[in-house]
Amino acid sequence: MRGKILVAVATLSLGSLIGASVGGYAVAQNAPPPGMDAPMHGGPGMGPMHQMHHPMASEQRPFGLFYHPADRKLTTAEVQKIAEGFLLWQGNRTWKVTEVAEAPDNAVSFALATGDGSVVARFSMDRATGRVKRTG
Repeated sequence: MRGKILVAVATLSLGSLIGASVGGYAVAQNAPPPGMDAPMHGGPGMGPMHQMHHPMASEQRPFGLFYHPADRKLTTAEVQKIAEGFLLWQGNRTWKVTEVAEAPDNAVSFALATGDGSVVARFSMDRATGRVKRTG
């Protein structure tokens, strides 16, 4: 009986040590390039419940493999590729990205259309930040 309790305590202790060390790998981050400060921000779902399960989320660190410059300098062709990639990411292979054009305020406008060309929605993407805004 005493041996079983000792094994159980040792297993729990070892499990918590392994969990702590694996957790350390999951939150390792690279610093931004010298002279550039990366904005620290959270996204949707970063509420108290998320932070309770992921304690490092409260620090709101950016993803360590990529650095997001202040001005992404997106071209019209790149905005179209991003929109097409979004459709693929969502598993939608029937809609198309159409009407890609220059827009005011340093943006690129585009529309999402069905296979027959019927426009479903219109959007605008900011060239500097990559933020998408629905326009119609």
